[in-house]
Amino acid sequence: MNLNHFFPVLGLVLAAGALPVRAEEPLKVATINMSQVFSDFNKTKEAEAKINGARAQAKAELDDRVAMFKQAETDAQALKAAASEPTLTERERDDRLRSFNAKLQELQSFQAEVQGFQKTRERQISEQSTRSRNSLVDEINQVISMKTEKYDLVFDKSGQSLNSVNVLLFSGGAADLTNEILAALNAGKPQTP
Repeated sequence: MNLNHFFPVLGLVLAAGALPVRAEEPLKVATINMSQVFSDFNKTKEAEAKINGARAQAKAELDDRVAMFKQAETDAQALKAAASEPTLTERERDDRLRSFNAKLQELQSFQAEVQGFQKTRERQISEQSTRSRNSLVDEINQVISMKTEKYDLVFDKSGQSLNSVNVLLFSGGAADLTNEILAALNAGKPQTP
């Protein structure tokens, strides 16, 4: 028996066993498509637009720095070429080689700065995205809590197991609350494309 299927089933059996026994009332079960709720929530689209704006700004800043780096690299190559001219005196050649070596050190520092900038911006955007997502999920969960009080069990029908198999294979006559949750979340807000 595959343990990946055993433990979720065991969890459901134990959860059902922990519910109060009511012989006169059937178990009330509902489903929600959390993937659809999250993607169709207007605030999700607003948050994605902000993150995409931050990514575009970071890319523009990085592109500017890379262009500056390439120009500095071109300048260094020109210094190297100038230092190897045969008409130079030994002193002029040494001066130009020192200038070239100094430019190489600047390039190495600048390259480290550009890489550090890129890593920092990527981390900042990732953290901003995580905070935004967590905030949206909290808001969605608050609405779900209010709308599902009369149900004994509520399942996410878009959820998948570790093996990429739907956790909820069949929901029969269970109420689907997806549209109700979306309506509550997007109440009073125009739909954004």
